[in-house]
Amino acid sequence: MAKRVHQPREDAEFDFILRMSSVPVLAYFTGTWPKAIEPCRTMDLVVGGIADAYADRLTAVRTDITRCPAATERYGITGAASYVLLKDGEPVAHGTGPSTTAEVRDFLDSHL
Repeated sequence: MAKRVHQPREDAEFDFILRMSSVPVLAYFTGTWPKAIEPCRTMDLVVGGIADAYADRLTAVRTDITRCPAATERYGITGAASYVLLKDGEPVAHGTGPSTTAEVRDFLDSHL
């Protein structure tokens, strides 16, 4: 996974990343239960590449649903491999994965 992808260990750290980001945040939500592992691995690869390509326009945050339950609930996430684009901490758009790099780029380009 790209070094540019933040991985908060708890909700407070997630909120800190949101406050400190001067650019929109792509938060993608992952899980570790069996049905979530493969879709989440796919999104790790997709978002890792996007985080590098969009480094000056976007902060990427890999958010574990079990470690950040308040963020998960706040943004209406109901399953792993879901993502939300946030501007100033407010949701702009949601998506579900696993998605291809082209799909996520189109999603971002239409909202950034």
